[in-house]
Amino acid sequence: MHLPVIPRRVKIGDAAAFAGTTPRAIRHYHAIGLLPEPERGADDRRRYGYDDMIRLLWIRKMADVGIALEDIRTTFEPGTDIEQSLARLEESLADRAAVVERQRAAVRNWRESGDPLGLLSPLVTGRVRHLPPGSLRRSDLDTLLVTERIFGPLGAALQADRFIVLATHPELRAEDDRLTEAETALDDSVDPDDPRVEEVAAQWCAHELAMESAIEEAGLDESLDELAVHEHDRTTDPEDGEPRMSALQAVGKMPYDFSPARLRCMERAVELLNAARRTD
Repeated sequence: MHLPVIPRRVKIGDAAAFAGTTPRAIRHYHAIGLLPEPERGADDRRRYGYDDMIRLLWIRKMADVGIALEDIRTTFEPGTDIEQSLARLEESLADRAAVVERQRAAVRNWRESGDPLGLLSPLVTGRVRHLPPGSLRRSDLDTLLVTERIFGPLGAALQADRFIVLATHPELRAEDDRLTEAETALDDSVDPDDPRVEEVAAQWCAHELAMESAIEEAGLDESLDELAVHEHDRTTDPEDGEPRMSALQAVGKMPYDFSPARLRCMERAVELLNAARRTD
């Protein structure tokens, strides 16, 4: 049996193929000083020897586990302590693992429920998970999605209490639908000072007070207080790549096709509701 021809040095393409990388990546390693430039042959092309390949293989191993190229470079310097870099990497990997686990849980929840509710935060999904299938309308899920984006999980959990009550109180759901239809009818043909605006606003106020009573009777407000404390204790940063926005900034970026009359109705309903709460 004859051994294959064993080269003393190899070209960059062969070096890249053996190390499981690309010539472009190797050239980048040269450019940033991570891999010293090897000798060139008579054809002025790089030729890589055994020591070059050993260093390249270690670079690939460290890069594969997520060590930053800058940190990899320091490992080849004499007397370098990489412990701090490894600690940062381990923390980063733990964070990424937690993200993956949340993603897996969301997918499982979606498969089990048959709707995208599982994509919302656990604080929200846990709040409404006990409801019978079909209790939440798609419009309810849409509202929770927007509320969570603007006010965060706690705000969406508070919104979820409203949908829990609507799902369990048919008379409140019917009134909610009626008022939504009446408010929608306040289109661009209706003047903001039209008496119907005040009338619908007053009805909304009475309805919201009834909703608050139902939420209190169900004890949902008390359990939400407990969740608020728990959520405050484990506040997390926003998802990677997502800029922080205040609620006011977020509201200003979410479009709604509301007429001036409808907006005035909503404003007036809030004014009446706040006045009623102060009286109580």
